[in-house]
Amino acid sequence: MHDYEISERLATYADILAGELPGAWTSTYHSPEDKDDLADLTDRIWDLGLAAESLAEHPLQQAAILSRPDGAQLVVLNRHDEPDGFLIAAVAPRALPDEAYRGIREPNGVVLTDDPFLSAETVAGDLLARYDTALTQVRHNTIGGVQPSQAEQVVLTWQQDGSLAAAPVGASAAAVLVANGFVQDQQSGIHRLSGDDITAQALAVREIGPQLDALGIGTGLQHPSGRTAPTATPAPVPAAPAATRTPAHRAR
Repeated sequence: MHDYEISERLATYADILAGELPGAWTSTYHSPEDKDDLADLTDRIWDLGLAAESLAEHPLQQAAILSRPDGAQLVVLNRHDEPDGFLIAAVAPRALPDEAYRGIREPNGVVLTDDPFLSAETVAGDLLARYDTALTQVRHNTIGGVQPSQAEQVVLTWQQDGSLAAAPVGASAAAVLVANGFVQDQQSGIHRLSGDDITAQALAVREIGPQLDALGIGTGLQHPSGRTAPTATPAPVPAAPAATRTPAHRAR
């Protein structure tokens, strides 16, 4: 099979697979000419199984990256041990410290058949589930002090600079936070609300409670002491001491 046919086959397969996965995925093909992109991708493939074994013997010459709006990425690779099918593996987020990955099991990739529709079911039920779990753990390791939320409750955590941070579970909860001024850090997945304007911050928190409650999601307020408010709707936000109200740092 000619190189052109191989690349067309990989790119087409990845496009179909992206369209069949749950959520909004897009596909980007990288040809042998994209040497820098392929080198960066090789360093970020999060695998100690089939993909790692393949790359040890066959340096990456082409690949298709599947990307989700929250920053999650998967990579589709050609197989070298069989003429049919592909490999798919998780891609680690950029710019996270090595310490964030310690103690977390790699979401090793899986073999895909020639049928992208059946393969999408395999990816969704196996690799994607393990990848999302690993991503959540890694991002939690980078947020130092942000109480993780649950599906039934969003926890807002005070930060040293006076801002609030939250790690919402689910698109609906995240949308409510964004609509009320929270900004998501694409690398960690954490949503942050600046404390520069205390009045605006307090108003946003008061608005968030009823909006989440209408979705069946409670709201907790995590104070620096580590104690979480148990009420579904947070009480008015108390003003922090002036010394702690320094300008919020921009999320990495």
